[in-house]
Amino acid sequence: MASLPAHPAHDDLRRRWLSAVRDAPHADRYADDLLARWAEPQRRYHTTDHLLAVLDRVDELADHADDPDLVRLAAWFHDAVYLPERSTNEERSARLAERALPELGFDGAATAEVARLVRLTVTHDPAEGDRNGEALCDADLAVLAATPDAYAVYAAAVREEYGFVPDDAFRAGRAAVLRQLLGLPRLFRTPHGARAWEERARQNLTTELKLLETAGM
Repeated sequence: MASLPAHPAHDDLRRRWLSAVRDAPHADRYADDLLARWAEPQRRYHTTDHLLAVLDRVDELADHADDPDLVRLAAWFHDAVYLPERSTNEERSARLAERALPELGFDGAATAEVARLVRLTVTHDPAEGDRNGEALCDADLAVLAATPDAYAVYAAAVREEYGFVPDDAFRAGRAAVLRQLLGLPRLFRTPHGARAWEERARQNLTTELKLLETAGM
């Protein structure tokens, strides 16, 4: 395996991974594999920075999850496979978790729950009372509630990931995503997410949508 690129959070992420898998056999090998995946060159937003941010938000939402340890594992795997031109990333990421976790000593129930949570990030629409799903989805979407400057950096990184898409097609596709999000009754399902992030996220989404619509005129 090629050496990992330097990253200021690399040591912190490795420590978090080893804690999440309780220093299981093969833990270091999987740490190397996952961190290399999250550092692949086609990524501009779905990077180790995103992984670290989601893990931080899971920690923030831990009291709202039934099993925050499994939610943390799902965060590690949720974009482990990521090719922006593919629509099968979540499914392939879930299958990676289903292969890796038994080797790391996790039982069938834990493995199935992590894989279920990873697949849930296709829609970010957990069922009522799915506390683990609510925590993971809120953590993954928390970037929508960033400060305006940080949100602009996020939006630019998403555009870079889809650099192979012509401008008109990207604007149309991205605008459709934003309208779908704005049409949801709630973006965030946990009490903390709804209280702390909902209003600012909607402001950011509305601003981006207006910019896209203006650029397309």
